[in-house]
Amino acid sequence: MSHSHPTLIGWKESIDLPEWGISDITAKTDTGARRSAIDVENIVELPGNRVQFDVAADRRTGQLKKTIVAKIEHQTHVRSSNGQQHERYFVATKVRVGDTVKKIELSLSNRKHMQCRMLLGRLALEGDFIVDCSKSFLTRPNRKPKLGKR
Repeated sequence: MSHSHPTLIGWKESIDLPEWGISDITAKTDTGARRSAIDVENIVELPGNRVQFDVAADRRTGQLKKTIVAKIEHQTHVRSSNGQQHERYFVATKVRVGDTVKKIELSLSNRKHMQCRMLLGRLALEGDFIVDCSKSFLTRPNRKPKLGKR
């Protein structure tokens, strides 16, 4: 559901992952990062090219966790912001930012010590969004994350 005109978003936005039943997770928009990432724990590779993991939706309490099983899109070496390389799983899901819904790939990573549990990189942003780095929460107010059914 891409729009012909890009949506103006801030450096932080409240977004949804509808296929996973996660609403109002705070994501940092990062035009310096090529790929998107989400904070997860307890990664377990499953048979059939699948992976199970727990999404930590709320960074303040660490209480809102949801177990997800997803198809592994691919694995690759990723260099983190501190220069270390890690093998990471990538999965695909839909993201809703404002009125725009699109399928993106997410790297499963430990962002426990980062301000935002999710990062939207250039591949997720391109074509649909323009980022105003001086503003935040332009598409909707900041809300507490919610977990629902998928």
